[in-house]
Amino acid sequence: MLAPKVVAVVGASRRRGTIGAEIFGNLLRSGFTGTVYPVNPGAVAVQGVRAWPDIASLPEPVDLVVVAVPSDGVEAVIEAAAAAGAGAAVIISAGFAEAGLAGKERQDRLVEVARAAGMRLCGPNCLGIINAHADVGLNATFAPVVPTHGHLGFLSQSGALGVAILAHGAELGLGISTFVSVGNKADVSANDLLEYWESDPDTHAVLLYLESFGNPGNFIRVARRVSRHKPIVAVKSGRSDAGRIAASSHTGSLSGVDIAADALFWQTGVIRVDTLEELFDTAMLLAHQPVPKGRRVGILTNAGGPGILAADACASQGLELPAFSTALQANLQSFLPPEAAVRNPVDMIASATPEAFEQAVRLVVASGEVDALIAIFVPPIITDPQDVADAIHRGAEGAGLPVVCNFLGAKGIQGTLPAYTFPESAAIALGRVARYGEWLRRPLGEEPTFGDVDPERARAALVGQEGWVGPEQVGEVMAAYGIHAPRSILTRTAEEAATAAQRLGFPVAVKLVSHTLTHKSDVGGVRLGLRGPEEVFDAFSGIRARLDAIGKAEQMDGVLVQEMIEGGHEVIVGASIDPAFGPVVMFGLGGIHVELLRDVSVRVHPLRDIDAQEMVAEIRGAPLLTGYRGQPAGDVDAVRALLLRVSMLLGDLPEIAELDLNPVKVLPPGQGAVAVDARIRLREPVSP
Repeated sequence: MLAPKVVAVVGASRRRGTIGAEIFGNLLRSGFTGTVYPVNPGAVAVQGVRAWPDIASLPEPVDLVVVAVPSDGVEAVIEAAAAAGAGAAVIISAGFAEAGLAGKERQDRLVEVARAAGMRLCGPNCLGIINAHADVGLNATFAPVVPTHGHLGFLSQSGALGVAILAHGAELGLGISTFVSVGNKADVSANDLLEYWESDPDTHAVLLYLESFGNPGNFIRVARRVSRHKPIVAVKSGRSDAGRIAASSHTGSLSGVDIAADALFWQTGVIRVDTLEELFDTAMLLAHQPVPKGRRVGILTNAGGPGILAADACASQGLELPAFSTALQANLQSFLPPEAAVRNPVDMIASATPEAFEQAVRLVVASGEVDALIAIFVPPIITDPQDVADAIHRGAEGAGLPVVCNFLGAKGIQGTLPAYTFPESAAIALGRVARYGEWLRRPLGEEPTFGDVDPERARAALVGQEGWVGPEQVGEVMAAYGIHAPRSILTRTAEEAATAAQRLGFPVAVKLVSHTLTHKSDVGGVRLGLRGPEEVFDAFSGIRARLDAIGKAEQMDGVLVQEMIEGGHEVIVGASIDPAFGPVVMFGLGGIHVELLRDVSVRVHPLRDIDAQEMVAEIRGAPLLTGYRGQPAGDVDAVRALLLRVSMLLGDLPEIAELDLNPVKVLPPGQGAVAVDARIRLREPVSP
């Protein structure tokens, strides 16, 4: 697809300004090193090139077919391309899955035809593809911009934005290796392209504009591997929760779509940015500068105000501005005016010459006291900005750390130095890339293995269940995955409850069982610390009376009598299915206040051991588990193992829609963690 020798444009029009005409014209003008044929049954020639009536009449086999005909004619073109042995097709035409169910059915038929013939499809409903390498020179798009060759691989899910992306990248001097507009992603997806770019020596970094993920689990595996040696920067649209299906569990309400996106990108090392502007700002840095080895930043400026703005922006990005050592300050003072401030930021004042910039840059980057440098220049009347840019470039040569510039009002690449219009933009780009550097230094981790897991036992327990699963079946699933729970007995009457409590031994807890009332505490359905059969009998009766008073007595299926787990810290472990990212695992402080405090961390399945370790450590309440202010510590290792077991459960039983373990009692070190309350909801019946 990206390095064809022979290309056919089906729908190549003689009328300039049409999509087919512009694609064919771009192929002619881009210096394509192969052969391109216009296919148009109503024309003798297109733009001076002999036209052919159909694919079958072409004088040689075709590698790539570019389709720009109305949607109702695309299927016939793909069938003809398959019959001719074409290896790939790019379908520009719209009117498929984006247009409703009938369009989705037409799109599915295209994929069936292509796969039967071993042909790959890009699109439909896309802008096209580009390979800017001189050995290929392929521009099969209708974009009016001719991109320069560089080392950025670019994917855009939006065709319209793809045009703007190519234009803005050209303005900034950012060259591309390859550009692919995937459109509806009927076949070729981000995962396919990441694997291609992973082994493409012409691509050094990858930029993504994504609206959805086809297979988040595969994306995690592929992107995590690619990010280790090629940075990936992504804009993911759809940051809000609007349109999400309302979830009834704690996990569903706490793990929003944007939280899941952040989790997925951190797990894979993908640099997430919020806007297209930040995408380009970050790309400029990655294309020309090394990744910082830490968060220490030095700032050099000839104006105090922008230096302060840059310092504030660095702080907001988690970057550090260390005070320079006495020796470095003395070296700077040796050639700067007495009025200059040399602590960091360094204000060289307005009279700073290009030579002063060069010397200051060289001193700071060689000092070992910073991991990155921001050089800010506000042009006075007497100094040429280009002279300053050249001086900063000379001072930064061989630094081995990123140096970025802020020339107020100018943006783009100055030599090899990224230049930003505003100081905040430089700091934000540095912050994004510094976080990526931290991810690179982080161990990859390993996927868990547990010898006591029995997926078949869990599946057998859920066969025939629908919606919220009964407590006995939940208990079987927990046991099958080595998730510890208190001894419990399901009872239907007050007498049964009192008898069950005597069998378990006191104290006990009594909890409402209902397939419809999921938050038991909200309806008075939990009684704790009961120390005799009479208290248990009264608790059962009291729960029933409470439900009767609010008109919900018929929703009571019974009560669960459960041994009390004394002491320990309460946490929550849960999972839900995110519509965009698939299974999501959540961890936080537990109990009835979990939604109020919202002190949670989230990761996308599948989890590795490093993910579980980070999830436990990054919540604000993490010190409680390690013995905060003399309080007893908890079994953190058991919590990490529990998170990994839950992730494994989600992989083995994809029918699970929601899972809540709340509260989980984290006992002292070495004593484990016990899921005191557990709920599971199925999104579809479980097959044997």
